[in-house]
Amino acid sequence: MRRLWTRAGLLAAAVALAGCTHDGGWDLDAGGAKGRAADDAIRVVPADRAAGVAPDDRLEVRVPSGRLERVRVVRVSDARPVAVPGRVSEDGLRWRPAPGTRLATAAAYRVEAVALDGHGRRSARHTTFTTAVPGQRFVAYAKPEHRSTVGTGMIVSLTFSHPVRDRAAVERAVRVTSRPAVEVAGHWFGDDRLDLRPRDFWRPGTEVAVDLRLRDVEGAPGVYGIQDKRIAFTVGRSQTAKVDAQRHTMEVRRDGELLATVPITAGAAKNTTYNGRMVVTELYEVTRMNGATVGFKDADGKGEYDIKDVPHAMRLTDSGTFLHGNYWERPAVFGSANVSHGCVGLRDVKGGSSDAPAGWFFDRTLVGDVVEVVNSADRTVDPANGLGGWNLDWTAWKAGSALR
Repeated sequence: MRRLWTRAGLLAAAVALAGCTHDGGWDLDAGGAKGRAADDAIRVVPADRAAGVAPDDRLEVRVPSGRLERVRVVRVSDARPVAVPGRVSEDGLRWRPAPGTRLATAAAYRVEAVALDGHGRRSARHTTFTTAVPGQRFVAYAKPEHRSTVGTGMIVSLTFSHPVRDRAAVERAVRVTSRPAVEVAGHWFGDDRLDLRPRDFWRPGTEVAVDLRLRDVEGAPGVYGIQDKRIAFTVGRSQTAKVDAQRHTMEVRRDGELLATVPITAGAAKNTTYNGRMVVTELYEVTRMNGATVGFKDADGKGEYDIKDVPHAMRLTDSGTFLHGNYWERPAVFGSANVSHGCVGLRDVKGGSSDAPAGWFFDRTLVGDVVEVVNSADRTVDPANGLGGWNLDWTAWKAGSALR
């Protein structure tokens, strides 16, 4: 008759097999009791099935005599197990993790140890424990997007979900590498934003990787990072645009050569356009622009303008500066007068057209392209307003790093 195994029976059999040991006891040279089970002589800290273990708590495997033949400690909570680095002492009695090793938070670990007693008899010990789950965690939201192709002025920008108190620890956990290699430095804008860039614009064709090794980094007391990821992007062709607010023109250069000179309208005397280098961070075929959202309100509180279908909009600052298509002004305005609320306008048609100056420029623009405004009556844009970091020289930029 075929034997029917129940779930309970299988479990009992598994437990019985897991509990098997060699015959005979462990010969304890240091006054211990002969006859103790072999696996019990292999001591593991933290204890088997311990929970809430802190990342910097003691982790150790030891035997009173004989020697440890093999020890393996593995984080098993991730899709791919990760071994904890460590070594057995020269006398063979103790295993400890490598200096500087910290356990991951919210993780499960398995310990596997094999030892030989004084008579050459082999035994093993298997234990598990789990680490503490932080009360609070933080993540970084990154620009640019993974696998994107960007302009040569792209700045890596990380915005954190929780204010960072230990800026140095967080900045050390972020690594930006490139081919060809260049020096990249970070600059903090407050406690929740870290931007990183090279001294000069990226070289076209550069491949860049951003490694966020934030998992278990304590960004603030009791607040730990949970990310371990890579963001990669490629730098495309070189294109820059220089807007001259006084001459009402925009010169577009591709790889240093003048591609076109386009007539524009900039901010009127009452609402001038920022000077300085700004980076395109978003591209919209069409968007709505309501003055009330950026402080341009009538006496009744409504926006001074509300255009529901602005074509070919390219964001330059967080505060609302765009370079965009404009179909509502007279064509004669472009190239002759400044009439906007601070944006840079290019002639376009309702619905947008690739044949219009705005559509032509939009079709040739990448996130990360630089637009520089000169000869405006306004101040230079704040480096923290959008990706305005190119308005700081290299010395000033590096001074904003927590690792200087």
